[in-house]
Amino acid sequence: MSVVTVRNLPEEVHRALKLRAAQHGRSTEAEIRKILEEAVRPEERVKIGSELAAFGQQLEGINLDVTRDKTPTEPAVFE
Repeated sequence: MSVVTVRNLPEEVHRALKLRAAQHGRSTEAEIRKILEEAVRPEERVKIGSELAAFGQQLEGINLDVTRDKTPTEPAVFE
């Protein structure tokens, strides 16, 4: 897991983070992780897999004939 150091954090912000963490029953570090995660991965983000599944359901499914090509592949030539 990655480690991030935040320098020059104003004391007022640090106090607010500590208070917010206490209100949520978490450590300050856990609260900061939660805030960052929510900022970069919001709940309302579009999830491509879910969107594709919904699209397929709207079309009442797509019947694809997917057969594997068993022909041996030729090795790449880099000359």
